Amino acid sequence: MFANVARSVRSWPDRWRARPTPAKDGALAAALTLMGFVPTLNDIGAQLGNLPQRPPDALTVVLAAVLTVAQSAPLAIRSRWPAACLAIIGAAFALHQALGCPPTFASIGLYLSLYAAGAHQARFRRGLAAVSTAGYTLLVVVLHGLGSPNGVQVFLAFYLTLAVIWLAGAGVRRWRADAAERRRLSAQAAKGAERARIARELHDVVTHHVTAMVIQADAAQFLVGSAPERAGDGLAAISDTGRRALTELRHLLGVLEATGDSAAADRAPALGKVGDLVEQARLSGQPIELTEHGDQRPQAVDVELAAYRVVQEALTNALKYAQGRPTAVTVHHRDDRLEIEVTNEAPTGAAPAVPSGGRGLDGLRERVHMLDGELVAGPRPGGGFGVRALIPYRSEP
Repeated sequence: MFANVARSVRSWPDRWRARPTPAKDGALAAALTLMGFVPTLNDIGAQLGNLPQRPPDALTVVLAAVLTVAQSAPLAIRSRWPAACLAIIGAAFALHQALGCPPTFASIGLYLSLYAAGAHQARFRRGLAAVSTAGYTLLVVVLHGLGSPNGVQVFLAFYLTLAVIWLAGAGVRRWRADAAERRRLSAQAAKGAERARIARELHDVVTHHVTAMVIQADAAQFLVGSAPERAGDGLAAISDTGRRALTELRHLLGVLEATGDSAAADRAPALGKVGDLVEQARLSGQPIELTEHGDQRPQAVDVELAAYRVVQEALTNALKYAQGRPTAVTVHHRDDRLEIEVTNEAPTGAAPAVPSGGRGLDGLRERVHMLDGELVAGPRPGGGFGVRALIPYRSEP
């Protein structure tokens, strides 16, 4: 008997890996029902009572056919209503054994319904296990009273087999729950990382341009009273800065739309546009010297964007804390990396032109670190402040 059980159980692991669907359950029930009427497969079915078989009369044939179908057809609902499936098949199996009907392969349905209950039953699991155990105990008492030749050890071993099948289903249920939790946590982490990336981009775009516009507006206000003929230049600078900000914000919104537009990368700020940053800062009254060493070569979009943001954030801080002080931007195009250094002389000690949230450099460090680079920022020994970034080259993804 247990050799037959072992042969049946060997074919189950592949079923455990995939979550069943109603269509698959229906196909399984139909297949098992048909196989239950194949005489050569009857010896593989589950057998517990080993009572003398009923005489093969018409009533026995009809009764055996009905119980065969009752032990296999309910598998069609095993994933939707596993408790009902187990109750019907369990009752049919008990009647089949107690009435001494001929063995049938359809009795394998008992194992499958037990596994389904362990894997899919969501509520009252302990109650279902207790009721099933009580039902099995009652069946054992009935079979013993009908003269079953099996001893206590056989009934106990069969029960342990059923318990292992239930636990296997419960284990798969826990594995699925853990996998779902891992997917949820992974999605949550991905959303958090994306929010942080969007926050960095918004900070870099808004802070730089708004800082420049505030300083340019202050300068224009001063010129209105002292040199009205030059006030128009200040207003034009504010207008130009606003247009640049709108362009970068449109690019960022286009990326967030995730439309798959391949032109989005072409609209991203690139290393070649560092000169525009310098010119914009000069219009705000900041004396800046830009120096480049080596030949500039096209790089991956994330490398060029990171380099652009480093210069942008450093110039923003220079406008905030060292307004009007000489600032130097140096770019080295090495064979394997890009080196950027932005320094400014010591500020005059006045309060910052624009309040700061203090998150720009931290976001830059994280951005550069994601590219296996390094960013160092801090006061210079001779006074002033410096930002230095090393960004390795990388191929296009």
